[in-house]
Amino acid sequence: MDKVKVAVIGCGSIARRRHLPEYHAEENVEIVAVCDVVKERAEEMARVYGGTAYTDYRKLLEDSEIDAVSVCLPNALHAPVSIAALNAGKHVLCEKPMATSQEEAEAMVQSAKVNDRKLMIAHNQRFVASHSKAKELIESGDIGRIYSFRTTFGHPGPEQWSIDGATSWFFDKERAFIGAMGDLGVHKSDLMRYLLGEIVEVGALVETNAKENTDVDDNAVCILKTESGVIGTLTASWSYVSGADNSTIIYGENAVLRLEDDPDYSLVVEYKNGDVVKHELKKIQTNEEGGQQTTHVIEKFVDCIVHKTVPAVSGEEGMKSLQVILAALESNESKRMVSVGRKSSLLA
Repeated sequence: MDKVKVAVIGCGSIARRRHLPEYHAEENVEIVAVCDVVKERAEEMARVYGGTAYTDYRKLLEDSEIDAVSVCLPNALHAPVSIAALNAGKHVLCEKPMATSQEEAEAMVQSAKVNDRKLMIAHNQRFVASHSKAKELIESGDIGRIYSFRTTFGHPGPEQWSIDGATSWFFDKERAFIGAMGDLGVHKSDLMRYLLGEIVEVGALVETNAKENTDVDDNAVCILKTESGVIGTLTASWSYVSGADNSTIIYGENAVLRLEDDPDYSLVVEYKNGDVVKHELKKIQTNEEGGQQTTHVIEKFVDCIVHKTVPAVSGEEGMKSLQVILAALESNESKRMVSVGRKSSLLA
């Protein structure tokens, strides 16, 4: 079988630490192009991984040899560049959040359909071992009816991660659109949808109080309600100064599930009868040493191209997870609960 020829647009930290090394590890993939507006970054990645270095993504998309692209750009560029790539006949893996509005997300999904191309969104939490096992336990009925949950994703902030440090686009509202809610919160909205079903109502308090010289959010606490009536909280924060918290706790009729809440065991199940089952699974991916070494996102994306299957996290799925975050922002502005998926004048 011919190799899938891929290009990566944007050579910042997410491309360097995730997309490029994971593509490189795939036997049936060839990296044929990289692109970054900073010429030196593109040339550096081309030296390491091969392919042609571009500074203009439009020139890259003219190459008919390219089958698929990863879009690893500031949030505000996700939709326009993804749509251009789909219209150029490329399959697209787009970083999260997929877009900055419902309208943009819908346009991306429509472009994928019209061009008969794959559109996948890089939500990796579905593929974490503890999360997959928790879903299995919930769906088996072992946990019984789910009553409530709390999910948290926080760390000291993107200046610890971004290639540009404290001057990163993450802090620029024009390029980022949203802060911790788009960087971290959307991962958790996707995870809770995966585990517990659709989220239908959101209330939120969203603040900027931990970072200076920015007006994007850095702390948010949301109340979520699922279609089946489960209620819980979602927290996204760039203010956890001593390290990351990427945990989820699910409270059920027969047991409590503790996901990524124990330093040694990725999943701990505490049963009502006193039994405790500790699952020693692969650790959740972190930005530090010792975390899960692959996100499985690239592997799943390549697989859906090769086998002509629906992406593991389709554009439609990414849009639904984004809708939860958009509803949270609207709730914070309006100071009321907001139905997910409703068109909002506040976010137009």
